[in-house]
Order: sequence, then structure tokens, then C-alpha cells
Amino acid sequence: MYTLNQVLTAICLLCLFPHISIAQDKERARDLGISFEGKPGKNNAITDVPGIEVGYKTLISGNGKLQPGKGPIRTGVTVILPKGKTDKSYPAAWFSLNGDGEMTGLPYVEDYGSGYGAIGITNTNSVGVVRDAIGAWSFKKFSKPKFDDFSFGLPIVGETWDGMLNDINGHHVKQADVWDALDNATGGKVKEGNVGGGTGMALYEFKGGSGTSSRVFTIDSVQYTLGVFVQANFGGRKDLTISGVPVGKEITDKEPVVNEEKRKDGSIIAIVATDAPLLPGQLKLIAKRVTHGIARTGTYSSNGSGEIFLAISTATPIYNKEYTAESWNVIPKWHLNPIFKATVEATEEAIINALVAAEDMEGINGNKWFAIPHARVKEVLKKYNR
Repeated sequence: MYTLNQVLTAICLLCLFPHISIAQDKERARDLGISFEGKPGKNNAITDVPGIEVGYKTLISGNGKLQPGKGPIRTGVTVILPKGKTDKSYPAAWFSLNGDGEMTGLPYVEDYGSGYGAIGITNTNSVGVVRDAIGAWSFKKFSKPKFDDFSFGLPIVGETWDGMLNDINGHHVKQADVWDALDNATGGKVKEGNVGGGTGMALYEFKGGSGTSSRVFTIDSVQYTLGVFVQANFGGRKDLTISGVPVGKEITDKEPVVNEEKRKDGSIIAIVATDAPLLPGQLKLIAKRVTHGIARTGTYSSNGSGEIFLAISTATPIYNKEYTAESWNVIPKWHLNPIFKATVEATEEAIINALVAAEDMEGINGNKWFAIPHARVKEVLKKYNR
């Protein structure tokens, strides 16, 4: 409920600034009474890791029959800036659970154990333009005069396929859209559901999209934070599991409207970030644990599902004066269990948050994905004493 002062303030703002949209926060999984293990951070988002910013550009226009190059458009781009609007590097590692997907920049990550600058997530056919746009934005902001830095041509960009709702072959994500997402990226609360790269995605045959969650944990009296961001676009209805309950088998209506051949299974991109000091080899172990988090939601990772995970640390090494040597203070392997656990927990919740935040969406040719009905979810969980 809003107080009288809040209502009057909102009315005044709308009168003075009619272009402002005042809306309450969307419900998240915990608002439905869904319980999760672990302690979340302040915003229960990847931005709880200090320094991380998230930006979106959401593109929605047109209705009706698909006209390639014109629409309907249901897509966008998401950017994650591990060290804010800088080109600073960060330790990184990746893991592919099922390679029917794409994430650029991985050979560099594999060989050098680091990434730098912004990370992008978009639809399958827009990976190239997002990659190039991040590189151009970075070159514009960070290159020294008269110095051509080729490394800005190696950004990390992942994808999932939104071609059931979106004119995916129309290539509607442009450089300006990516730059808007980068320029407007912020910390704090993170929007979820039908936003950014997740705009046109489906999840367990309900509407899906973008989701996030975080965990705080302590190792040797030091508190750390770990956050997960997912672009979720996978799974069959009968497999959906929430808090161990077969919710997908219980909610048999709200089937998607598909006016052409049925799509193959989709994909998930997951970005794990932590301020815990970790080496690339340890981050590889973290990236692998995303697998357990998505498994908790019911998926078995079908042949057509691209599942690629990136793990990064925002901790930095100490360099000598000449930058000829670097030193690391890292958590030893035998103390990594709290981080493994946090990764699994935050991944599971991020996926369910994406599901809960998403709204009904109709796209090309009248195809439609329905949001998971919140009241029904609560009824099913109650039936199973959850």
C-alpha cells in the first residue's frame, strides 16, 4: 500500500513531468513465497558485487505477420560492466555445458585467463553488431590519441535465440542501441523479465528473459558477495521444477501459441561475478557449478540448448612499480565450497526470477508466450507443502 504522501508526490511528478513513468517494482520469486537457500545481498542482484553495472536497451515495435527487415520486433541487448565504465581487466574463465550456442572472445579468456571491459548478451543474429559496438565504444572512450588498440576488437558477447517472437533476421539491434545500454548502465536494482537481450525469450514454455540473484558468504571471517545474471531461454514445460515441486506438470494450460513449426529448445547464458579473489583455474570450477543451479529448475540440457557460462572476479592483483610482476592473494581451493554453493543457489534463483518477472508477449505471426501465473504457482507449492 502507498501512503497519501507517496500518492500525492506521484501525482505532482506526473503533472510536472508527464513523460515520467512511475511504476512499482515487479514481483520476484521470493514475493510469491518461494524459498531459496542462502543469504542474498541488498538487491539480490549481480550488482551487489561492488563496481558492477548492468545496462539494457529493449526494442519492441510492430504486430502481426512477419515482414523480414521490418518486424515485428521483440529483442534488445544487455550489457554487464564488471568494473564500471572502464576498460580494466578481470580474471575470467568459462564453461560450456552444451555448445549449441555462441559466446565471442573465449579463446582470449581461455589462454590468458582474463577479460576486459563490457560483456554483452543479445539475440543469436545480433552477436556481431553488439561485439563491434562494444569495441567501438571502448576505443572511443579509452584509446590514447594516435594509438590503434586492436584488443578492443575482442569483446565477450553471448546469445540466445528469440526468433519465435522477433524478426531475428531483420538485425534490428544497432550500434546506437548498444551504446545507449552502455552509457546508461547502472548499479543497484536490476530490471528482470522482458528486458534487454531477454526481451523475446521463453523459459520452460512460459515467457522468459533476464534474471539475477546474489549471495553473501563468509570465508575466514571475511564477507564476500557473488552474483549471477542469466538470459534464460530453455526447457520444456513438463520439466519445470520450483523448490523441488513439478510445477510444469501441474500447470498444463497457458500453452504457447505457435503458428508455425515448433521451435527447438533454447539456450541460457549465465554470468557469475564475485569480489572473492580467485585465479582463472578456480573461476573455471565456479563456472561449472552453474550446471547444478540450472538442473535444480528441472532442465536436462537437451541437444538443441546452448548453455555457456562465464565466471569473473573483480579482485585485482598487485603490480610492482615497473609492471613487470604481479602478485595475487587468493582463496585456496580447499576453501571454495561456500563459493560453489553460492553459485548454485544464485543461479537457481536468477532463473526463477526471470520466469516470475516476465509478462505475456505476442510477436511475429501472432506467436505468443504467456507469463507463468503467479497465483497458480502459489497454489501448486501449497499443495506440495512448500
